[in-house]
Parts: sequence; C-alpha cells; structure tokens
Amino acid sequence: MTNAIFTGLMLGGMYALIAMGLTLQYGVARIMNLSYGEFLVAASFASYWLFTGWALNPLLGLAIVVPIGFGVSMILYRVLLTPLVRRAPTRDALEVDSLLATFGMMFIVQGIMLTMFGGAYFSYSFLAIPVTLFGETLALNRLIAFGLAVAFGLALYLALTRTRFGTAIRAVAVDPSAARLVAIDVTAISAFAFALGGAMVAAAGVLVSMFLTFNASSGVIFTMKALMVVVMGGVGNLLGCLVAGLALGLSESLVATFVDPGLTLAVNFALFLGVLLVKPAGLFGRAQR
Repeated sequence: MTNAIFTGLMLGGMYALIAMGLTLQYGVARIMNLSYGEFLVAASFASYWLFTGWALNPLLGLAIVVPIGFGVSMILYRVLLTPLVRRAPTRDALEVDSLLATFGMMFIVQGIMLTMFGGAYFSYSFLAIPVTLFGETLALNRLIAFGLAVAFGLALYLALTRTRFGTAIRAVAVDPSAARLVAIDVTAISAFAFALGGAMVAAAGVLVSMFLTFNASSGVIFTMKALMVVVMGGVGNLLGCLVAGLALGLSESLVATFVDPGLTLAVNFALFLGVLLVKPAGLFGRAQR
C-alpha cells in the first residue's frame, strides 16, 4: 500500500505538471491545443538526443529545452494562431478554430518525429538508482522528477498569485474585455501565456524522459491525460490541476497494484465522468451563467 501511494503521488505530480501548461494555453489564451502531447514527446526526444549524443545531463538539458519550448510556442502563436484570434468573433469561435488548427499541427509534429526517429520506443538510463524511503524502494530519477515537478508548479503558482504580471494573466483568463478596460494588453498576455505553457510542457517532457519509454506516437496519450486533468480540476485553475492530477495518479497506481493494470484507463475515465456528473465545471471551476 505504501509503495502504491508513493508511486501514485509521483505519477500524479507529473500529471499535474503536464496539465499546468495546457491550462495556461486554454484558460488564458483560449487555445485548445490538441498538439500539446506531441510537443511533450518532442522535448523528450530532445533530452534523449542531448544525453546520448552529447552526454548532457537531462537536468542541465532543461536549461536548453525549456527556453526552446517557450520560443517555439511563441512563434507558433504569432504565426499560426494570431490570425485565428483576430478573425474569431467570440472566444467560443476561437476554441473551434484552434481545435482544427492544432489538430493539423499534431500530425505535422508527429510526422516530423516519425521521419527522424521512426516508430521505435526510446529510453535512456539516468539515475536509475534504488532509494529506500519510509521502508519502500523507489527509483531516484522518479523522485528527482517529482521534486522538480513540485518546484515548477509552486513557482508558477506563486508567479501567478503574487506578482503584478501574474494578476494581469489571471485577469485575461477571467474576462479579456474587462482586462482591456484597465490597460492590459490582452494579445501580448495571451501570447505569453501560450508560450509559458509551451515551456511547461517542455520541462515535463524532459522529466518524463528520465524514467519512461516513449515513441513518436505517444503524444496523444499525454494530451488525453492533460485534458482530463484540466477539465476535472476546472479550466484555468492551477490548484484544480494539482488535485485532479494527484487523483488520477493515485487511482492508476492503486488499481494497477491491487486490481489489474489493464483497468487503469477505465478507472481514469470513470473518475473523470464521476467528477463531471457531480460538478460539471470541474472541482474548482465556476459554472457560467
């Protein structure tokens, strides 16, 4: 039981970190990014290439991959998504347009990775050292990944709740029209939030690559889990991402340990549907009137 709980907490922490980037992109910029998981896998491949080709520690590789993720996401928003933002009459229309645009982007990124790496699974050994914690044996790389996920999530939460710029981001997420009335540049804030989400998913990709196998087609799984966490927690709510991510991680671990590993996905969807039946706006979301 203790091992299952520890494993679930570490897995849930990773789910929360993965979903935080998407909740920024969707909650603030109102872009439902279906290519989100592909960018996570691309970051994993970048970390793999840096480690195997250049012997660069993945923890140091974060300093390279994360800024690249921010820059690529900013370019993507400015080039591909800004025209959609300008022509969309409402935020609801923008969501539909962004779904179609990022759906196509998903296949482009996936096709590039398939061309470069093929369909084989990849992994590398980094700090796969057993560590005893409270009488349970855990892998050091998973503990480090969990610790960094907590650090990144806490830093993002504090930045959004304790800084003036974070307040502006939250204002755009709540009501962009009212934000314009107090001289907030909604377009610039939306672009920054989307790029920051890209940086978060790049960090998640590097951390995930330290202990999971992945291939060019794995992105859809991460996108699905991120969407579940974002919707369960409440769109745009970071605390909701944390709670929903931990709930999914613990449910997966407990079911895999005591029931059947093949039922983890079914339990995830059952939990997802159960939350939406009780609270359609998510655990920490607010119903719109």
